[in-house]
Amino acid sequence: MKIDKIIFATGNEGKMKEVRMILADLQIPVLSMKEAGIATDIDENGTTFEENAVIKAKAVAACAAKNENIVVLSDDSGLEIDYLNKEPGIYSARYMGEDTSYTIKNANLIERLQGVPDEKRTARFVCAIAAAMPDGTSLVTRGTIEGRIGYEERGENGFGYDPIFYLPEYQCYSAELDPEEKNKISHRGKALTLMKEELRKTVQE
Repeated sequence: MKIDKIIFATGNEGKMKEVRMILADLQIPVLSMKEAGIATDIDENGTTFEENAVIKAKAVAACAAKNENIVVLSDDSGLEIDYLNKEPGIYSARYMGEDTSYTIKNANLIERLQGVPDEKRTARFVCAIAAAMPDGTSLVTRGTIEGRIGYEERGENGFGYDPIFYLPEYQCYSAELDPEEKNKISHRGKALTLMKEELRKTVQE
């Protein structure tokens, strides 16, 4: 199957940067929704990361040009904190309100974990990537990275909850990682790499 272009269903520039780096060797143009001229309100009413990713990809695909072989990719990702019953989970982007800054969200989560020892601060980032294919079918991949919630914000390289997500294995916070290294080990990096292999198979068929 020929793929003319990929639209990634986001307006987040930090995310687009990561996505383009990982998908670069497919040599297929990767556009954001804005670059593709698509604006649509999507009701992400799924109960899992996978369901929400598929809902988003299909909604954007319905708005895409029909005369091209376009694949729409979307991700639904979030932070699960075990001590907080896996909150904020699928509501990570909407936690405390979508317009609330992550500095405030991060401070709130640290406050809710006040007095909680390291071994009970376990958490993970989860990412599901969905692809809405030109023939109407969908593909889904998932990636996770385990860590724990730190006691303060650290690092300048990440966005969202990255500055409070500590990686014991690397002895640093997610936002302190070099972008290339982060793409190799992050939840989105893992899920996107798996999706890239699925798309590569499709292109070769």
